[in-house]
Amino acid sequence: MSKTIENRSTIVALLLAGTFIAILNQTLMITAIPPIMEEMNITANSAQWLTTIFMLVNGIMIPISAFLLERFTTRQLFITAMSVFALGTLVAGIAPNFGVLLLGRVIQSSGAGVMLPLMQTVFFMIFPVHKRGAAMGLVGLVISFAPAIGPALSGWVTEHYSWRVLFYIIFPIALIDILIASKVLKNVTEVSRPKVDVLSIMLSSLGFGGLLYGFTSAGNAGWLAPVTLLSLAVGAVSLLAFILRQFRLAHPMLEFRVFKESLFPQAIVIGMITFMGLIGVETIIPLFMQNMREFTAFEAGLALLPGALITGLLSPITGRVFDKIGARWLVITGLTIMTVASYLYTNLGPTTSFTYITVIYSLRMFGMSMVMMPVSTAALNRLPKHLIAHGAAMDNTLKMVAASVGTAVLVTVMTTTASTVEASPAIPYPDIHGANIALMVVTGLSAIALLLSFTIKDRKSKTAGERQLNEVKEQ
Repeated sequence: MSKTIENRSTIVALLLAGTFIAILNQTLMITAIPPIMEEMNITANSAQWLTTIFMLVNGIMIPISAFLLERFTTRQLFITAMSVFALGTLVAGIAPNFGVLLLGRVIQSSGAGVMLPLMQTVFFMIFPVHKRGAAMGLVGLVISFAPAIGPALSGWVTEHYSWRVLFYIIFPIALIDILIASKVLKNVTEVSRPKVDVLSIMLSSLGFGGLLYGFTSAGNAGWLAPVTLLSLAVGAVSLLAFILRQFRLAHPMLEFRVFKESLFPQAIVIGMITFMGLIGVETIIPLFMQNMREFTAFEAGLALLPGALITGLLSPITGRVFDKIGARWLVITGLTIMTVASYLYTNLGPTTSFTYITVIYSLRMFGMSMVMMPVSTAALNRLPKHLIAHGAAMDNTLKMVAASVGTAVLVTVMTTTASTVEASPAIPYPDIHGANIALMVVTGLSAIALLLSFTIKDRKSKTAGERQLNEVKEQ
């Protein structure tokens, strides 16, 4: 383990860089869609798949990652995942038509889906308990900062250059990461070579993939559309079969017994609501700015940038504070700020300024920096070593499902409300009213998470001797 400790900074840098560019791609296409529609002569519904398919494949790959982490070494998994991601980036960059571009996004996401749970699991392996907060603060930086700068970067690039430049920027970074990893990355996870259960992989893919596709379709086609109902039904039945099968297997692909550990269930719910609010607000605010206030795509992305920077700066600091005082008061304070900021977003109007939108979003992200990683770290800290990979995969999978559900629900609330009050003279701006109602839902969910956060109890602080003993055991 001493070699691992010496190599810790390099491992952290490699994993952060790889995961950053992987997660950045979740939102990188959002403001690049109009020029792609024009160049490739496709509709908005078709173009939207460039973002949807990435989230969908990501959601399928994350639960499989727990199995892959037990099957392959850190080095094998990282280099393979990044190589697949780089290949997809190249395919997307040189795509001659929309079909090939979509294929590139699928390949990209197949590699990207493994990166986040791999990074979380490795960090838990190489850092002792009392330093994990600071380490997971860096993970928080990646999770919240990368998707938030995606629209701004995309808006700026597509305003000045071809959308293909987005992929040409990412590709060399991925190659450099792979080359460095091939020389210096060491193995830190334990390989147990579990047997491949093909049925579990199929059921997991159908279950999580069906649910993600169904909720995404609900946002576009409506909740009662045949494709939505069929996808949700297939997803729910497959997921139930997958869960029941995992309890019967000696070596499950994804271990659902993590929910028996104290704090894990409520931490997962708080994390899901927080991430749902993050992606939901990142969807609604740009829509409001571009469609209802006539700001440009770049301005919409720019409004989110200060909030992303605040989260990026505060996440490592919050991690260190977590190591000293635990999760409880950090999460309670953060959710209080998020709830207040979300409420301040429920009075948007035709004269709402760019400054107001930016300041409130920044305040909300300030609160979120105290919630996302501290609550996940507190939950994963309670798990025994052999369940950490499963806990990380479960946490990230359910956040992905929550983001998909949240986006679908909030878009549906917004559009349904707008169409319902369209003829009412008392509401002159039905679209803006719809956005405000959707943001009221976000406020209500934040308040529920706040109430739930009072159930979090931190472990009693350990003496220096106990801490040292634990560190020796982990190493």
